[in-house]
Amino acid sequence: MTYPSEDIVSEPTEFSESGEGVFRHKERKHDFEPAFGDVAGIERIEAHIRQFVGEPEEVFHEFVSDLIHVDVHVVRPAAARNWFTLVTSGMSDRPMHTEKGEEEFRYAELLMCLPPDWPLDDAGHEWPVELLKFLARMPHQYETFFAENHSVANGQPPEDLPGTRMNAMLLTTPRTLSERFRKLKINEEKTIHFWAVIPLFDGEMKLKLKKGTEALLARLTEQNVTEVLDVNRKNTAGRFLGLF
Repeated sequence: MTYPSEDIVSEPTEFSESGEGVFRHKERKHDFEPAFGDVAGIERIEAHIRQFVGEPEEVFHEFVSDLIHVDVHVVRPAAARNWFTLVTSGMSDRPMHTEKGEEEFRYAELLMCLPPDWPLDDAGHEWPVELLKFLARMPHQYETFFAENHSVANGQPPEDLPGTRMNAMLLTTPRTLSERFRKLKINEEKTIHFWAVIPLFDGEMKLKLKKGTEALLARLTEQNVTEVLDVNRKNTAGRFLGLF
């Protein structure tokens, strides 16, 4: 298995109206590369989840994996955290191609939360699991990276996520977990950052591109939007400056 060399980095190819970098993902250069997972790494992440979230009662495994083997660990709703918490393992098996100056973010995992009545065992409602697997593999496929407050459209042109009118995702600091959960130090060279996935409306994505991340975060905070998925929530961008 090959890993990116230290001098390969991802650079923004253009900039949004807000001045923030935009990364355009290029077509993958490599063939299918089977991956089988790092058992020791999985155990470290499971222990981290157990300590700060709860006991994972279920794991969605991959049977055939390309580049990285991604599992999704599920902590079911409990009195203290009355929602499902889904956390990936495997994304951090390989370093990402970070932008210059962002080398500390080479390793990451993702999480997302679902309401307590979400029928996760129903095949038609497993799309958040598949979304996490897709996002976890994406930076390795396209030789790029994810870090705090990066956003990703759901395809080009963007398509609505199932059962929603949201078509993009924000990767940001988890809002439902303690600060101690957000990083897992493996050794001096490797610290795993955990980023929460928050689905976005098209208008919210446009607000981020036009006015910047802070403007979007302010709206999300004002409306108490977290990584706990709410398919019925309002678009926090509203009719901001006639964007839509």
